[in-house]
Amino acid sequence: MLKRIFIIATLVLLAASGGVAEDRVQVPYHGEGHVLLNASDLAWGDIASMAPGAKITIIEGDLSQEAPFTFRLKLPADYRLAPHVHPAYERVTVLSGTLHFAHGETFDRTRTLALKPGGVAIMPPGAPMFGYTEEETIIQLHGTGPWGIKYLNPEDDPRK
Repeated sequence: MLKRIFIIATLVLLAASGGVAEDRVQVPYHGEGHVLLNASDLAWGDIASMAPGAKITIIEGDLSQEAPFTFRLKLPADYRLAPHVHPAYERVTVLSGTLHFAHGETFDRTRTLALKPGGVAIMPPGAPMFGYTEEETIIQLHGTGPWGIKYLNPEDDPRK
């Protein structure tokens, strides 16, 4: 009980002194210290491997390395995720909006499930998937890299 009181008192003192904010680690995080941040602290940028309009913010890791990663994607309204695969497990959590998502090699809106905030999708490496949005949607992905995306139809790849 005394240990719990000490920990709580320490956290209160740190917060009151600004120590918590000063100890924040810059993103992307690479496994040292703690990460404490709010969504407003994240910097969004374009992502070359997705069609225009999608934005990415990397919270943790280096996507090119064999290491844990966490990132978010902000998808605009009426965004289409063409059928694609990833080289590693993909774990998605919907944070806002609705992600209409499905397993399959051919884009078919009628086969998707509407994943709402808090909804989760987990796909194994090499499993084809597709989806779309009707409103701005933010999803968080995490897993272990290296990470990448391969479109089933090369014409869907904006890098070409």
